[in-house]
Amino acid sequence: MNISVTPYGTVARKRRLLNNHESLAFWVQHFADLVIVFGTLFVFTFLKIGDFPTNYRLLAVVAILCVWIIYRRRGVYRQSLGFYKSAFRLLTAWFQVLLMLALIGFVTKSGESFSREVLIEWAVAGYISQLISMNILGRLYKRYKVMFSREIPSLVLGTGDLAHTLVNNLNGNGWLPDRVLGFVQADDDPLADDEKRHLPLPLLGRAENLRQLIIDNNIRRVYVALPVAESSIIEALHINLLDMNVDVIWVPDIFGLSLLNHSVREVAGMPLISLNESPMTSRRSQILIKNTMDKVLAALALIAFSPLMCVIALLIKRESEGPVFFKQDRHGFDGKIIKVWKFRSMRLHDDAEVKQATKGDSRVTKIGAFIRRTSIDELPQFINVLQGSMSLVGPRPHAVAHNNYYSDKVNAYLARHRVKPGITGLAQISGFRGETDTLDKMEKRVEFDLAYINNWSLGLDLKILIKTPISLVSKDIY
Repeated sequence: MNISVTPYGTVARKRRLLNNHESLAFWVQHFADLVIVFGTLFVFTFLKIGDFPTNYRLLAVVAILCVWIIYRRRGVYRQSLGFYKSAFRLLTAWFQVLLMLALIGFVTKSGESFSREVLIEWAVAGYISQLISMNILGRLYKRYKVMFSREIPSLVLGTGDLAHTLVNNLNGNGWLPDRVLGFVQADDDPLADDEKRHLPLPLLGRAENLRQLIIDNNIRRVYVALPVAESSIIEALHINLLDMNVDVIWVPDIFGLSLLNHSVREVAGMPLISLNESPMTSRRSQILIKNTMDKVLAALALIAFSPLMCVIALLIKRESEGPVFFKQDRHGFDGKIIKVWKFRSMRLHDDAEVKQATKGDSRVTKIGAFIRRTSIDELPQFINVLQGSMSLVGPRPHAVAHNNYYSDKVNAYLARHRVKPGITGLAQISGFRGETDTLDKMEKRVEFDLAYINNWSLGLDLKILIKTPISLVSKDIY
């Protein structure tokens, strides 16, 4: 092993910098879920056929592997979540496991060898059993924490917004042993009286008396809530506290930046903070599941809506001349030009100008007004989803002319193209559908699009899909 020598001693280069801090509660819950997944499948299989044959044993092994991988990646056991958020996160992770198993069954053509009754009962009972287990073990762990765990007296160096948020999160989280006693000011500039009044905890002193504060208050942990620009102060502080037998934890204030799907990881022991990263490249396994789900649901939707689409096509041809479908150039993933399918809702016209449909627009036909108001004009975009140029959920694709117009008027407008465009999206279910006749409306739509990218998950996609039918009828669609 290669060893480097620093002023603070020897450091092993191979040591990981970013480690997983997984508690005993994590492993107990994880093991319990693996037992439940296996046990429920065994019980329902044995009750149905009186045996547990080889194909079901193989299914159990594959399911356990999927749970092991997906649950950890989805943060199912994150203790800071409340019950309802934990239940929803468990539901989405379990759904991903079932979806992965269905995909494996489809590829291997082994689905017919299993009882549908057993699989459905297992899917439902498996989730309910895991949820009950999570609730019971969570309560037991909280009781254990109250009875046996010791508090860790802590200080926060810094008095800015990040320090305030950090204190609220630490002291407000019953799962954490940290108890912050107060703030320590990092600089020499005196705080104004109103700033001191707004501190949720007392200001105990300045950085120069930090060693004495640690001794006087029996401090075991110091959180440094300072921006990256103060790295010299942080390094000096670290050296100064090496002999104080305290944990020093730096919480870098990077959140003032305009981040997009940010993450922290490491390569060969070096920390990498991604300030701007597309989920298409950073979360490939989940994107694969998303693409599979998109195509399966799009195919089913085209079959289900085919009678309605035939009727709409006949009405369009009857009312005005021109093609039934309208294909418009729009920007897709990475800004590439794609052809977006729609039912034609306007009479043929020149679309060179940046002009969205407005109330009473003479270009819109009667049937066009109806299908635009109900979003039926967008049903052909399921073809785009099957082609792979669009997704069911994502930022709505704008016309190329609109992109050219707004790209230098709305901050980070073109960052919408870091994922595939969608038939529906977070902006659409949040009330920002239809005409964007003011710059403020477009800015708000882009804000929601970027929030979707920054918080993307399969669970969020499912939530948007469920809420989309409620938002289909809008007064602002012309």
